[in-house]
Amino acid sequence: MPAPRAREERRPLLARRPRGPRRWRRTAAAAVLLVEALERAAFFGVSANLVLYLNSARFHWDGQQASRAALVFLGASYLLAPVGGWLADAYLGRHRAIALSLLLYLSASSLLAATAFLDGRRSFCGEVPESPLGPACLSPDCPRASPALYCAPTLYSGLLLLALAASSIRSNLTSFGADQVMDLGRHASRRFFNWLYWSINVGAVLSLLVVAFIQQNVNFLLGYGITVGCVGLAFFIFLFASPIFVTKPPTGSQVSSMLKLALQNCCPRLWHRHSTRDSQGTQTLPAQRSPQPGPTPQEDMANFQVLVKILPVMVTLVPYWMVYFQMQSTYVLQGLHLHIPNIFPEYPSNSSVALRAEGSSYKIPEAWLLLANVVVVLILVPVKDHLLDPLLLRCKLLPSALRKMALGMFFGFASVVVAGGLEMERLQYIHRNETVSQQIGKNVYYAAPLSIWWQVPQYLLIGISEIFASIPGLEFAYSEAPRSMQGAIMGIFFCLSGVGSLLGSSLVALLSLPGGWLYCPKDFGNINNCRMDLYFFLLASIQAATALLFIWIAGRYERAAQGPISQSCPSRDRG
Repeated sequence: MPAPRAREERRPLLARRPRGPRRWRRTAAAAVLLVEALERAAFFGVSANLVLYLNSARFHWDGQQASRAALVFLGASYLLAPVGGWLADAYLGRHRAIALSLLLYLSASSLLAATAFLDGRRSFCGEVPESPLGPACLSPDCPRASPALYCAPTLYSGLLLLALAASSIRSNLTSFGADQVMDLGRHASRRFFNWLYWSINVGAVLSLLVVAFIQQNVNFLLGYGITVGCVGLAFFIFLFASPIFVTKPPTGSQVSSMLKLALQNCCPRLWHRHSTRDSQGTQTLPAQRSPQPGPTPQEDMANFQVLVKILPVMVTLVPYWMVYFQMQSTYVLQGLHLHIPNIFPEYPSNSSVALRAEGSSYKIPEAWLLLANVVVVLILVPVKDHLLDPLLLRCKLLPSALRKMALGMFFGFASVVVAGGLEMERLQYIHRNETVSQQIGKNVYYAAPLSIWWQVPQYLLIGISEIFASIPGLEFAYSEAPRSMQGAIMGIFFCLSGVGSLLGSSLVALLSLPGGWLYCPKDFGNINNCRMDLYFFLLASIQAATALLFIWIAGRYERAAQGPISQSCPSRDRG
């Protein structure tokens, strides 16, 4: 009885010739990789210039409000990752969850594109509210009313739906792709994950090179239209390739077991009443789980204890994520107030003239600086895997995943310190009234005569930190988790990175209150009266303090389980 069901779960719908399995499995994996690249291109097409879009004359959001919205979007796209994984495990199955997520993705990205033209904004947001008239005030310290956030309900709803769809795809498409090649052996699975990582970054590069340029120099409607096209093409490819996919039905989730154990340890009396009332129901669980029985209560308790040990390590990474997500929010805002050169300068003799955007000249998109992060990852990951790690392994100096994570936190600290130093230098020019006006799209920014290329070091440092903190963090979460809880712990890892982004957004909101470092209402979208340098140094202090705490917790973890941790990296190299 169980055998026919297992065969039905694994068999693709498309009939194959005898030599078909390897060819169709590779085709299915290639389809997953293409869907992932298109989805990442769409995601970065939304997030890369989101601050610039909300800060534009279409909505009149100031810099802090736009940065806060970007951080909320990025945080939610990670924070909601366990939701999509839980729905797939418990109810939908991965294939159906991915298809529904792509459909939601398409709808939400279309809503965002609709706000990029006037009729669409009027339909979904209404008319722009008029600024209240008041008596004239000649004093420079006269308080000004902050403008209302035009179209905020529509934009936040669209961004949160987009984040839910992206997080569901993030939590399900990776494991779904691995299912397609699992019959080809362990080596095929590892090759798939390598190609998956490259597909993500290739999608990001294409989005930043093409979509970001169009959004900044042509118009946002065409740029967001391309993101809608990417999602639509991904949805079509996924449905077209469905007959050759290996699909599995939902098998249940351990979330309920972990919640029961947490309730049992925290509130034993409440748990006792619950268990006695449902004792008959729990006795039928083994029969309900057949033909694939779930873990026993003893295994559930062991998994819960592992979760309690791993969670403090991952929680201390949250301040690192606060720093990491600055490159798509406050770093972008800082770059808009630096000298952004034209791609095709008209005459060299005009280099000393105040910056202006002529009809025939194009500005280098500020979002292109994200390419420094992506390119350094694409280059250094193969170098690290093929040269550095084997050399350290032969010399018996290969650090554990936890030590790599500590090193990554140091590079993140260095990035935000460099950003703070650059901001201090930028403000020196502002205080001396040495500013130039530059037009980005249809918006004018008063920038310091410092080249935007001075931001490259902070983006490079963030890219290096990602190699040492993010990738080993995933390795740690995957290798230390029990096999039956790998999906749940990976979901928690992504969720905590989203917590870091939301904490960064909350800190920006707190410091934007009257009297805060980021409160500068007289700038009307510019940040020249803000003290963003102090904000960067505050983040650096938080990162340094939690890095020391992380080193202490990681040391205790390694001493308690020295064998499994020290063997995790070499075992991967041997594979």
